[in-house]
Amino acid sequence: MSRNFAETEIKFLKGVGEVRAKLFASELGVCTFRDLLDYFPFRYVDRSKFYHIRELQGDMPMLQIKGHFLNFSTEGEGKTKRYRGAFTDGSFMMDVVWFSGIKRISEMYRPMKEYVLFGKPTQYKGYWQMAHPEIDEYNPERPPAGFQGVYSLTEGTRKRGFGQRTIQTAVANLLSLPAFASMGETLPREVIERYKFPSLSEAYSELHRPTDPTKLQRARERMKFEELFYLELQILRYSKRRSYQLTGHVFGRIGEYFNRYYTECIPFELTGAQKRVLKEIRADMRTGRQMNRLLQGDVGSGKTMVAFMSMLMSADNGFQSCLMAPTEILAGQHYETIREWGEKIGLKVALLTGSTRAKARREIHAGLLSGEIHIIVGTHALLEEKVEFKNLGLAVIDEQHRFGVAQRAKMWGKGKIPPHVLVMTATPIPRTLAMTVYGDLEVSVIDELPPGRKPIETWLRSDANRGEVNRHIWRQLQEGRQIYIVYPLIHENEKLNLKSLEEGLERTRETFRDVEISFVHGKMKPAEKDFQMQKFVEGKSRIMVATTVIEVGVNVPNATVMVIENAERFGLSQLHQLRGRVGRGADRSWCILMSKEKLAATTKQRLGIMTETSDGFLISEADMKLRGPGDMEGTQQSGIAFDLKIANLAKDGQIVQAARTAAEDVLAGNPQIAGVAEPMDRSTALRLENASLQILATELKRRFEKKVDWSLIS
Repeated sequence: MSRNFAETEIKFLKGVGEVRAKLFASELGVCTFRDLLDYFPFRYVDRSKFYHIRELQGDMPMLQIKGHFLNFSTEGEGKTKRYRGAFTDGSFMMDVVWFSGIKRISEMYRPMKEYVLFGKPTQYKGYWQMAHPEIDEYNPERPPAGFQGVYSLTEGTRKRGFGQRTIQTAVANLLSLPAFASMGETLPREVIERYKFPSLSEAYSELHRPTDPTKLQRARERMKFEELFYLELQILRYSKRRSYQLTGHVFGRIGEYFNRYYTECIPFELTGAQKRVLKEIRADMRTGRQMNRLLQGDVGSGKTMVAFMSMLMSADNGFQSCLMAPTEILAGQHYETIREWGEKIGLKVALLTGSTRAKARREIHAGLLSGEIHIIVGTHALLEEKVEFKNLGLAVIDEQHRFGVAQRAKMWGKGKIPPHVLVMTATPIPRTLAMTVYGDLEVSVIDELPPGRKPIETWLRSDANRGEVNRHIWRQLQEGRQIYIVYPLIHENEKLNLKSLEEGLERTRETFRDVEISFVHGKMKPAEKDFQMQKFVEGKSRIMVATTVIEVGVNVPNATVMVIENAERFGLSQLHQLRGRVGRGADRSWCILMSKEKLAATTKQRLGIMTETSDGFLISEADMKLRGPGDMEGTQQSGIAFDLKIANLAKDGQIVQAARTAAEDVLAGNPQIAGVAEPMDRSTALRLENASLQILATELKRRFEKKVDWSLIS
């Protein structure tokens, strides 16, 4: 695409001008010709047919009706003021109503003149009406429009009389410009030919003004592929450049620490998945390149043991390790576990958090600098400038999405050679999303639970079953177990018909008298929150009433029941994370999803998935399909923004795969794109001519030049 043409300000387009250009920019984010071309319709309507009012029924889509107004009237005052027109198609009548722009509307339309209305019919008090329809004078010599794109609008555009017609006219004027027909390509010729895509101008024309369903489908595929191709290409460039530019510590030996622990001290047999992942990590850390690996695994799958044994490899080669966790409680729990394991083989383990006293802090700083401390566990306190290592070899990050990338960057500066990086997450990510979100990390998956872990039973109940649920909680309390009760809100909210922690705490105290209860929420002071959490962790309190702050980082093996109030308000991945707080011991455990009596079909389907499976990967796939990737927690990767205008990671898995394959083939044939030189190692490698390489360079710069380059860190 010609850069000058594409970057022309939209005010220079016929029919736009200065005033409308400001509205395009402020309301729709459309400032240039390119922005307008990329402002795709979100759906299409068939304007080839005229409907009769007598044909209207049920919930119908936007449609068009031909007829005339009989009269107009103004009703109400102030905020309730509206302008009404009685419209007939010659046989039946319907109302047309406007709630804003009344003065302008009253001057535009006249009784008995033939018009075509286009809008969505709705019923009001038994009568059909259309609110703010698009209206054209009827011209018998002009055929119906056929398929037409419908664009997203805002309340601000509607109030200014800026409707579908405004955008459609602007797009039509843009597509008719001679420069549009001759604009350059944004994909290499070789890629277009391999996938038999339409040209860029053909794709844009078909997307905005469809002529044929098959051509429209191919145009959508081309534009989705293009978005994803450049996203994947940028991610793969990051990964390849890092692997060449960043040397890593060579962990060439497995020594006494690892062998002693594995043969004499390990508390249980490793699963096959844990052994496989340890081999993958071992292979990474002996190459001389920095390891950058993502470790995915459900709650309880044994990620911490894998991380610890990776730290033993580091220690065997004379290096230190650190584990960084997002909360003090989680850091404390990791420390207790790793200290217990490490002491058995003579490893010194320390804990550093914001609460560490000054004297202990000075001792830890000295121990890290001298090399006396082998493993340090901590929070963001590990990132402070005063924290220096003798030779940091491995950095493990738990739940990395809770740390900002700039924060994590500080860790890699704590040595002349950046440490190997192992990122752990208990939030399973669907394959198509992980391919993109964590596309520059090697991925390991622990897909087995240790033997002896009992599956968690999940029930779906409503307030009508409250007695049954309370009796079940009492039985567990009498057996010495502990209970979680989670609420979506802290305070009562009149606008939301949801249960709150405040009223829930009161009701729990009434129902379970003489039982010690803890409560935590996000607005509590850290010290008070830690006190309440610690009471529960130590077993001094038996019930924990909380918001989702306990979603990650609370390990209480004695807790066997998780009650989630208003479960319909939570995403599946979040429900799965909360469910993972129980079932951490050897006892049978339950997750009880409390919901409203009447649920929408999609909500019932969503919650039903939770009762049918405990597989976090199946749940995350379902969650992404139902809610889309943007709602999933922790899926924004460092330096890579999901600014997708037409592609959908949840629904376009096949196109994601095709785009990634194409990006891999292009890089294999043209390694200079990543700033490295290596022979082709793929039979499908695609070597590009100079003109195509220039297209790639231009597009990569345009799409990513404003992004911070975090390619040399995780």
